[in-house]
Amino acid sequence: MEMHNTSSTDFTFMGLFNRKDISGLLFLIISIIFFTALMANGVMIFLIRTDSRLHTPMYFLLSHLSFIDMMYISTIVPKMLVDYLLGQRTISFMGCTAQHFLYLTLVGAEFFLLGLMAYDRYVAICNPLRYPVLMSRQVCWMIIAGSWFGGSLDGFLLTPITMSFPFCNSLEINHFFCEAPAVLKLACADTALYETVMYVCCVLMLLIPFSVVISSYARILTTVHHMSSVEGRKKAFATCSSHITVVTLFYGAAMYTYMLPHSYHRPTQDKVFSVFYTILTPMLNPLIYSLRNKDVTGALKKALARFKGTQRVAGEVF
Repeated sequence: MEMHNTSSTDFTFMGLFNRKDISGLLFLIISIIFFTALMANGVMIFLIRTDSRLHTPMYFLLSHLSFIDMMYISTIVPKMLVDYLLGQRTISFMGCTAQHFLYLTLVGAEFFLLGLMAYDRYVAICNPLRYPVLMSRQVCWMIIAGSWFGGSLDGFLLTPITMSFPFCNSLEINHFFCEAPAVLKLACADTALYETVMYVCCVLMLLIPFSVVISSYARILTTVHHMSSVEGRKKAFATCSSHITVVTLFYGAAMYTYMLPHSYHRPTQDKVFSVFYTILTPMLNPLIYSLRNKDVTGALKKALARFKGTQRVAGEVF
């Protein structure tokens, strides 16, 4: 059996477009999702930067979440779409390594950031008077830096080990990108110990931020329960509902992928769940936050009115 472990190795994706009868439709749908995700997250960042009403810690963190989502979807989808148009399915060893590293770093950063955003909601509802101090600009930057550090640590630790295994002569990855479980299936060496270590690492990366989410919202529910004002309760739930929805979607799909025992995994199901949190979630996040948030919709209407006003003035001049 021939083994490969050099930088000259090329992998082949089995991908999502292996059924000719629906490949064109899938290409169109994924293209629409990709460009919608880029546009929606770009608009979210623009609104948060330009509207003074959105210059708060929550929206500062949200702008970075949108940035991560734009980077996240861009590490996977563009190559997949270009490969479909060119009729190729290969990726070089170095390309696969880079994609694997960026994917782990960005998904890890998003895990931690979503978890720490729950702390922001906890402070806003349970300690509103101390909110400016507990969520100062310095604290916000520490949250951002901590999220990126946690994600990059995961990438730097796991990527070199994953890509150092010798790979057998069948170099077909039964996936649409270089995700660790799919790549490790091609390894000729015994990967049981490493897979156990990786499993523990991924569980910790999920459970640590998830425990922050659970503890934060447990405190929030207790505080809301003791509120005498019905209007106050509604406002508190409205403030948290968008974040809860995003956390449920992202963490739920990731927990299936990384916490469910391998015996329960099927390649088709793995692809579906990976599509959900690598392609769909980056598009859904800004839509959920904008559609369920009066501040964001208000800022969007204000920006559109300003744009129309500028066009009208330009038309009168010329």
